[in-house]
Amino acid sequence: MATISMPLFLSLLIICANSMLHLADATNKPVFILGDSTADVGTNNYIASTLKANFPHNGVDFPKRQATGRFSNGFNSADELAKLFELKMSPPPFLYLLTLGSGFQQHICNGVNFASGGAGLLDITNNNNTVPLSEQINQFTTVRNNFTAMIGEPATEVMLNKSLFFISIGSNDIFGYFNRSDGTPPDSFITMMLSAYSQYITTLYGLGARRLGIISVPPVGCCPLSRLIQLNSTGTNGCFPPMNDFAQAFHLALDGLLLNISSQLPEMKYSLGNTFNMTLDVINMPSNNSLFGTVDGACCGHGTLSAEGPCNRTAALCPDRNEYLFWDMFHPTQKSCYLAAQEFYNGPTYVSPISFSQLAQDN
Repeated sequence: MATISMPLFLSLLIICANSMLHLADATNKPVFILGDSTADVGTNNYIASTLKANFPHNGVDFPKRQATGRFSNGFNSADELAKLFELKMSPPPFLYLLTLGSGFQQHICNGVNFASGGAGLLDITNNNNTVPLSEQINQFTTVRNNFTAMIGEPATEVMLNKSLFFISIGSNDIFGYFNRSDGTPPDSFITMMLSAYSQYITTLYGLGARRLGIISVPPVGCCPLSRLIQLNSTGTNGCFPPMNDFAQAFHLALDGLLLNISSQLPEMKYSLGNTFNMTLDVINMPSNNSLFGTVDGACCGHGTLSAEGPCNRTAALCPDRNEYLFWDMFHPTQKSCYLAAQEFYNGPTYVSPISFSQLAQDN
C-alpha cells in the first residue's frame, strides 16, 4: 500500500469539509454501496427503467412522506447501514450526482450509492433497463478518478483502503433463473453467479477496496409473490421451497468463495451478512414472541397477500407498517431493514467472520 504524509491525507478532509459534507475527522470512512433494489436510493429515477418507486405509497414513512425512489415505506437497508457509520442516510445515487455538473466532486466525500432496482450479478439478469453490477463498478471507477484528480493517487489509495463497501445483490438472478426455465442446472447457474462475484470483488480490490460488507440473498421463496406462486400451485400458504433451496445453496457457496478469495487478496477484510437464516428465524418465531404481526403478506399491494399487483397509488396500504415484515411483494419494510442492519453491525449471530462494526475498525 502506498504511504502518504498526514498533511496530504488531511487535504481530502479539508476538501470534503469545504463541501459541507460533515466529515469532521479522519475516523469517518466513506461508504460506497452497490447492489439491487434493496439498496437503491433513487438510481432508477434517472434511467428509462420500468422498475421505479418514485411515487406513493412508497416513502409514506420517509421524512416529509417523500417517494424518493426507494422500494420501501421509508429508509431501506442502505440507509440503515449508513446511519450506523455516522451518516444521516445512504450517500446519494451516482446518477443524481452526475446532474450536479461541476459540483460532482464536492458531493462524493461521504461516499456514493450505485445500487439499481432490478440489477443482478449476471448481465443477463438486467433486462429492465437497470444498471447491472458490472456498470456500477464502472461508475465507481469514475468516482475514483475524480478523487485522484482532487488529491492524487497516493491519498486516494489510502482513503479507499479505509472506506466501506457494501454489496447487496443476487436475488434478481434467482428470480430470473426461475422465470427463464431454460434447463440450466441449479449448480451450474450458481457457479456462474459465483464466478461473476469473484470477478467483481477482485476488480473492486484492484481499485482500492479493502473492507467489504456482503449481504447475501434472503429466502426469496418466502416473499409474498413467491408465496402466491406456492398458494396457486398447491393450495397451501407457505414459502416456495425450490427458490429457498436455491438461495440457501448460493449463500453457502458464497461463504466458501469469500473465505477463499480473502486468503488470496492481502489486507482484504470481509463480513458476510446471513440474511437467509435471519429472515427465516423471524418468520418462524412463535406468534407470542414475534417481531411482526404479519410475515407472509405485503403491507402495500393488490389482491391475495397483497402480491397480485405492485405497490402504487391505488394499492391497499396497511395502517401499521411496523407490523409487517414485507413492504411490497418483494421488499422489506423500514423496520425490517433497521433490525437487519443492527444484527449485521453488532453480530455475531447472523454475520461472519466479523461484524460490520469490526469491518470498520483499523486494528
